[in-house]
Amino acid sequence: MSTFLVLTVIADDKPGIVEQLASTISAAGGNWLESRMAQMAGKFAGILKVAVEAESQQALTQALTALQSSGITVTAETTATVTHSEITSLVVNVVANDRPGIVSEVSSTLAKIHVNVLELTSYCESAEMSAVPTFRAQAIVELPSSLDQDTLIDSLEALSDDLIVEINTATDAA
Repeated sequence: MSTFLVLTVIADDKPGIVEQLASTISAAGGNWLESRMAQMAGKFAGILKVAVEAESQQALTQALTALQSSGITVTAETTATVTHSEITSLVVNVVANDRPGIVSEVSSTLAKIHVNVLELTSYCESAEMSAVPTFRAQAIVELPSSLDQDTLIDSLEALSDDLIVEINTATDAA
């Protein structure tokens, strides 16, 4: 019977990190199912889901811990595959003038209306004409059946006059 592990990975960025992870997982009989990885500010960070037979889980966990000697820190958590019914997945795009605390404001608003953030990508850039710092975020969220899209938009846009929200279904964004 397969066990599922969610791994978090962080290391100083250098070539070969993904290869070391993949080789370690494969050698211990694990199956790399899905992942999100990125380089930021000289660090490599990632999160991934791995399936492994229950009898091989401890060996895999020990092998991943041993990567610390190569400068790769891996944390493993056992999880189960979760299915959600009566939940709508949406892609929410937010654009606003950048300011301290905007991520806190947006995430607090989402939490208050019971919206679950599955994935969040954000960055700042200079606006084209004015060079004013602009905050942009894209979140894939799960909306409970008791909440409609208009309430979600109204809740976010109430944060400030300059905040613009656009929503697409998760399938539209794919």
